[in-house]
Amino acid sequence: MCRWAAYRGEPLYLEELVSSPAHSLIEQSHCASRAKTATNGDGFGIAWYAERPQPGLYRDVLPAWSDCNLKSIARQVRSPLFLAHVRAATGGGTRRDNCHPFVHGVWSFMHNGQIADFEHLRRPLDTMLDNDLYAARMGSTDSELIFLLALQFGLEHDPLGAMAETVAFIERLADHMERRVLVRLTAAFSNGRELYAVRYATDDAAPTLYAAPMGGEGGYCLVSEPLDDDSDAWLEIPGGSAIVLGENGVDIRLFAPAGRPAGTMERKAAAV
Repeated sequence: MCRWAAYRGEPLYLEELVSSPAHSLIEQSHCASRAKTATNGDGFGIAWYAERPQPGLYRDVLPAWSDCNLKSIARQVRSPLFLAHVRAATGGGTRRDNCHPFVHGVWSFMHNGQIADFEHLRRPLDTMLDNDLYAARMGSTDSELIFLLALQFGLEHDPLGAMAETVAFIERLADHMERRVLVRLTAAFSNGRELYAVRYATDDAAPTLYAAPMGGEGGYCLVSEPLDDDSDAWLEIPGGSAIVLGENGVDIRLFAPAGRPAGTMERKAAAV
């Protein structure tokens, strides 16, 4: 499983999530503590927003701990909103086009999880994309396809609704094709203004997601696992939840794809 971290708030140096903390994202790339695999060495990436609407993007296939430029960039670049990811490949080769985050226009996206039987679902899922979005597909991962499908289903106008429709469509397709119906995702995505995150799994066994204040008044970070040992500082986000970080602060909502009733874990999100 991959590990990721995202931030929105007052401008913060990337190193505050990527390299400085005791359990930074670089540390998690070779010593993750809350994942099925401790090593996430199949590439990394950072997308950050600054003066222009489109995010900057830096990705490579090297393990995060061995890239000689990553720490230097993280020390120098400061941003009010950024996404960072270290990859443990579950599908798709180790190549730059398969490294997260993925970017299209002003949108950036990263993901931890999987689509079961993806090799059987990939072709019909690809056919759902219009010509422009199909041409934008550079890699071979299920993660990038989830992102492009969400754009197809209206991410720009209704981000959480588009993500719910994407997951619902994948589940319906798997059922129709008599394949295993299982989508697991903890994803973060942004348009440069708001930061969104979703934690969901068909079987209620979603990858982990935590949140904590950071970077002064109004700043918040979302992570696959805490960046330090201060357990009281980190809130575990329940499965079946969506988060919106914007100018009005933190908004936690239920997340259930269309046609699927909220499960036990999803109902817990209402109490957060």
